[in-house]
Amino acid sequence: MRRIITSNLVSLDGYLAGPGGDLSWHTVNDEFFRYAEDTLNSAGTLLFGRITYDLMASYWPTETVKKNDPVIAGKMNGLPKILFSKTLERADWENTTLFNSDLKKNIRQLKQQPGKDIVVLGSGTIVSALTQTDLID
Repeated sequence: MRRIITSNLVSLDGYLAGPGGDLSWHTVNDEFFRYAEDTLNSAGTLLFGRITYDLMASYWPTETVKKNDPVIAGKMNGLPKILFSKTLERADWENTTLFNSDLKKNIRQLKQQPGKDIVVLGSGTIVSALTQTDLID
């Protein structure tokens, strides 16, 4: 059975982002990149809500990022991705499957599949919903 793991940068007062989605307070240094690489190496699938998906899909597939950060970009682009969104009709980032409904049912089915852990990056609304239904390991 696969586990659901969350990986988030959270402020001491519990926020994932500042006003207007500001992420400038995130400390991204060599230690963070080692952690990110380890996390992605343990992942079999990435899980996103729409807001985080939009942010990641606009960043990781770019040629500049692929050149400047090939290891993490390779993982971010290459791993299978699950997107939960009630508003998007398609997901254009490579290796992405879009689900429009029934988060709990779909997550339970994903957890039953063989493979490495499912890692949720950001996606506060998804993390909250999964926490309320006791689906985060």
